[in-house]
Amino acid sequence: MNRNICQFGAALASGIVFGFGLSLSGMLNPARVQGFLEVFGTWDPSLAFVLGGAVVVAFIGVQVMKLMRHPAFDDTFHVPTIRRIDAPLVIGSAVFGLGWGIGGFCPAPAVASLALGLPQTVLFVVAMLVGMTLHDPLWSRGT
Repeated sequence: MNRNICQFGAALASGIVFGFGLSLSGMLNPARVQGFLEVFGTWDPSLAFVLGGAVVVAFIGVQVMKLMRHPAFDDTFHVPTIRRIDAPLVIGSAVFGLGWGIGGFCPAPAVASLALGLPQTVLFVVAMLVGMTLHDPLWSRGT
């Protein structure tokens, strides 16, 4: 079978499983995420279990990757090579965290939540896409 079709199929299957997991865990509900961040009020710890499960799955995946010579549908693994913590990483993380706390979404659940058709979700995704589009031209001008 053609490698591109296999890559597309693997990506589609992974996305479906991931989206189903987000839905099943309740992470498509911004109130659930904001409840997790409300540590001094009515704290909802369910997101901690979702994040913990994600860490376990990612850890296992990385260990399996280390045993493989190459991925099933590509020639090399595409992993980050930069390991330093610098100002752009810290600033980007802070902006991501603020958006996550204010909107109650991170990118994947926001895109998955588009299926619900809520206006606030559409607004969040549009704002996210505008920010992503403007990032490179604005950031490269300053450096």
